[in-house]
Amino acid sequence: MKTHGVNGVRPFSAIIDACWRDPYTVQRFLKDVIAGITVGIIAIPLAMALAIASGVPPQYGLYTSAVAGIVIAVTGGSRFSVSGPTAAFVVILYPVSQQFGLSGLLIATLMSGVFLILMGLARVGRLIEYIPISVTLGFTSGIGITIATMQIKDFFGLTVDVPEHYIDKVAALANALPTISWADTLIASVTLAVLILWPRLGLRLPGHLPALLAGTAVMAALSWAGYSVATIGSKFHYLMPDGSSGQGIPPILPQFVLPWNFPDASGQPFVLNWSTISALLPAAFSMAMLGAIESLLCAVVLDGMTGRKHHSNSELLGQGLGNLAAPFFGGITATAAIARSAANVRAGATSPVSAIIHSILVILALLVLAPALSYLPLAAMSSLLLLVAWNMSEAHKVVDILRRAPKDDIIVMLLCMSLTVLFDMVIAITVGIVLASLLFMRRIARMTRLTDIANSSNDSDSCLALRISGPLFFAAAERIFNELTHRITGKTVIVLQWDAVPVLDAGGLSALQRFIDTLPEGVEVINCDIQYQPLKTLARAKIKPVAGRLSFYSTLDEALAAAKR
Repeated sequence: MKTHGVNGVRPFSAIIDACWRDPYTVQRFLKDVIAGITVGIIAIPLAMALAIASGVPPQYGLYTSAVAGIVIAVTGGSRFSVSGPTAAFVVILYPVSQQFGLSGLLIATLMSGVFLILMGLARVGRLIEYIPISVTLGFTSGIGITIATMQIKDFFGLTVDVPEHYIDKVAALANALPTISWADTLIASVTLAVLILWPRLGLRLPGHLPALLAGTAVMAALSWAGYSVATIGSKFHYLMPDGSSGQGIPPILPQFVLPWNFPDASGQPFVLNWSTISALLPAAFSMAMLGAIESLLCAVVLDGMTGRKHHSNSELLGQGLGNLAAPFFGGITATAAIARSAANVRAGATSPVSAIIHSILVILALLVLAPALSYLPLAAMSSLLLLVAWNMSEAHKVVDILRRAPKDDIIVMLLCMSLTVLFDMVIAITVGIVLASLLFMRRIARMTRLTDIANSSNDSDSCLALRISGPLFFAAAERIFNELTHRITGKTVIVLQWDAVPVLDAGGLSALQRFIDTLPEGVEVINCDIQYQPLKTLARAKIKPVAGRLSFYSTLDEALAAAKR
């Protein structure tokens, strides 16, 4: 018996049923435990690094993986997705945190959760199929470029205040190069080298932890030699509920706090009113759009890896609930992470239990490893994000499109990439989709053409028999009927075969009516082989035969016979 929810969104019981419809054995549980631990090792440093890149202390990234990771795993529509903070959000979250502080960022996350829930209830999950790859590759590559640029400061230990706009940012970083710290650069280089070389060893342990350990070892040696290096503990401080303070990451579980009770960017109490909500609305919508796109793309990738099928609208609903719950525990925006989810599948995950175990491991790291995590150098964290940015840019796909794709797709991809870097993702996606749609319509319109029907027009100089091939829609119909008007000179009978016309829209109908209305006296148009959709459109428009002017036949043979008569 099938269970259906509101607007086709499956209720939680049905989602959980689908995830565990196979017998859940001890062997499956052990596989999920191994996969969860593997992904947790990757997620702990990445969650901290992404929180720092988003402009907030690292513990809030861990809170996101812990809270949103569990909620989305239980309620989402993809059984293998692992959710948490992702690199794609950095370009949106950082400006919000700088302008509105942590409180504004959490409220924007809350609002994005509402948007995602509404998307799921409105059943827009399948619309991801209508976003061209040139658009998605363009804005993800642009995000990768932006993230990589943001890491230059910590990678080289530069002393500089980084501006908001990209061009100013590049100029400021270039001017600050004389302040380079060779200690930070060495730590970052060693960490990055381990991250790049580790996969070649063929070990199942992810390279994130060994790379951070290598970078920390280099930092310890440099500290012993008298060099000062920035760490999580030296940069971030926290205040405990009892009033005591500390450095680095607080060793406590996420606490329930109303998002608007955190301070704003200036450290003052956040003022929640309609003005601030209106100011945060564009960022919240951007978060929701990006979260929807990334989570559904991730689900599609996992479907290809596992042969399973996800439930797109349920996934949007789960992502919305996760982003609705996380801000009340200090969690920032979360979505399905493609790299972590793919690692989850490769590690042998069989159900959402692995994602839950990954979140439990993050919670344990908060309680047990917080003092140790405070010693991690910021330069090493920047190396992690550099590799994430490189993977996100998908440079090999960009090069492949530049080499082999049609010119239209190349233009759309480069435009989306440039707009993402110079402005923001929403502008890039909007312009990219509009431009891609217009170029696609132009391409389809060019495919609609008129061709002579072989040997049919040789019987009489007064008869012209033509076949229309392609959709007669607004972008093509005017050109087709203008061409037809020029070709009917001296003809008294025009036979039009419609067997290759799949679509007739309002624009095509209007062009057809104008063509009929402007026919010279004594000229008749005979139509035949009209397909279902165009025939239905003609019937709804009440286009009827007119003796000696307009007629309709079922087959070409009947039309040609009528033309001879």
